Amino acid sequence: MLTRRASAQAREDRPGSPHLALALDAAAALSLGESVWRLWTDQEELVVAPFDRPAWAHTLGRDGAGLFAAADLKGITQRLRWIGPGRLLMGSPADEQDRFKDERQHEVCHTRGFWLAETACTQALWQAVMGDNPSGFNGERRPVDTVSWIDVQRFLERLNSAEPGLTARLPTEAEWEYACRAGTTTPFSFGEDIDPAQANYNGNYPYCGDTKGLYREQTVDVASLPANPWGLYEMHGNLWEWCQDWYGEYHAGPLTDPVGPPSGEGRVRRGGSWLRDGRDLRSASRFLSVPGNRRQFAGFRLVLGSQPRQE
Repeated sequence: MLTRRASAQAREDRPGSPHLALALDAAAALSLGESVWRLWTDQEELVVAPFDRPAWAHTLGRDGAGLFAAADLKGITQRLRWIGPGRLLMGSPADEQDRFKDERQHEVCHTRGFWLAETACTQALWQAVMGDNPSGFNGERRPVDTVSWIDVQRFLERLNSAEPGLTARLPTEAEWEYACRAGTTTPFSFGEDIDPAQANYNGNYPYCGDTKGLYREQTVDVASLPANPWGLYEMHGNLWEWCQDWYGEYHAGPLTDPVGPPSGEGRVRRGGSWLRDGRDLRSASRFLSVPGNRRQFAGFRLVLGSQPRQE
């Protein structure tokens, strides 16, 4: 289903695949039935196919933020958001305040959508899968912390083994930023600035020297702060989130489905944390850490779906 209203005229010049030239606006849904539709905007061609409920989903629905699904993982319900294919300018513009030099802006195209967890992995889910809880801040609804990238790989292996047909993984760095931005181009998905009512960080060090605010000095429960426009919670702050990629310098040109360099000294973490200042919470901010590092300010969130292949 395409979640925009279309004004269209069919073309029959290619049998078996209806073609539509569309004027799109943000409105109601267009039912696609069983056909594959090829749609043109003024910039690109879009292919829209029927959408089936994933085998792991016991609930599928739509709200103001888009399509969501819920999975039962070892007895714990995890909600996920469908992040559709699209493009973004990854990194930050040269005039963004407090940017880092490793944020060179470049175009990224995601040719396939993916299911991303609405929240970071909770301690309840980690405990259900691994049988222990390494977190320094305790609470079933708090995100699991003090886990290394290597620990997370063990968790994913065990979860996938326990749930037939499941393909759980970490997001790539490009997937993470695409989802964090949620269609925005500002430093934060909330706009040009951020405050402690929107994200959990060290309010003693606000973005761009703004007025100081609340410093909680610990994590908060998942989904306790506002979601971004695509329904994802705590993409800014609370815990740094591990990505699948090795850290590396960005390419200058456009990329399709990037997966990062083949090797490196550290894995990527994104999002900032309860301990860090406002600058680190920006959508473009990057950090690297050796895969075995365990810190009380690092966690992760799941993707369900196969790994993209970089072109």
